[in-house]
Amino acid sequence: MPLPDYQTIMLPFLTTMSDGAIRRAIDVGKLLSSQFAMSGADLTQKLPSGQSTIFENRVGWARTYLKKAGLIEPVLRGQFPEFVEFISPKDDGQTTESGTIESTESRTPLEVLENSYQRLRRELADELLQTVRAATPAFFERLVVDLLVAMGYGGSLKDAGQAVGRTGDDGVDGIIKEDRLGLDAVYIQAKRWAAVVGRPELQAFAGSLEGHRARKGVFIATSQFSKEAREYVTRIEKRIVLIDGEQLAQLMIDFSVGVTEVDTYKVKKLDRDYFDE
Repeated sequence: MPLPDYQTIMLPFLTTMSDGAIRRAIDVGKLLSSQFAMSGADLTQKLPSGQSTIFENRVGWARTYLKKAGLIEPVLRGQFPEFVEFISPKDDGQTTESGTIESTESRTPLEVLENSYQRLRRELADELLQTVRAATPAFFERLVVDLLVAMGYGGSLKDAGQAVGRTGDDGVDGIIKEDRLGLDAVYIQAKRWAAVVGRPELQAFAGSLEGHRARKGVFIATSQFSKEAREYVTRIEKRIVLIDGEQLAQLMIDFSVGVTEVDTYKVKKLDRDYFDE
């Protein structure tokens, strides 16, 4: 079943508390999950950040709005500062006939923020990939070097720059250090292609590994890899990591290559341990 939004949770929340008992918020959440017949899979669905579950987040926001409406209030009691109790509803116009507070937004503010962030990230990744595909071979070579060094490979920019160079087929290749000490080496090949990279290209890459006595390889493409290519690298002895265009753009965002920070927003929550008496 679809996860209930925080508005839908409000009335069952109040109904659960209407017997006058004082309950911990975590216990209310368990009762609500039973009322909504939530499955284990439903209860484990995470927010995009992975910091908490969607259901837990929505129950929390339902509790927040009910407190703002004066329908429940927190009760600090020893080591459990999350008790809530039911207060008789006030006729103050804050609730609708269905018992929920009127709102045009069914998602919680945190969900809206995280979904907006993910949308901005996807749009930036698309713009990055288009720009990379339109870049010159020399720029693509520099981008690959900058990204590898930012990720901790290749040693210094100078070392990686000397190890990675253009191949003449709109791509780059080279052997770089896996770590700054050079204890192991990784063979790199990157293709600024629009076409799908198939199994033949991966077979040729695996052969290059053998020729360079390398055990590990990374194949970067600005396009995609075919299903056959991905299956092939799982069946060979050599370890080859495939990075397609979408993943390349995401790595550039993660390691701040070709992007600049505009704003930073810190989302904070109540530290209940601080108020524990």
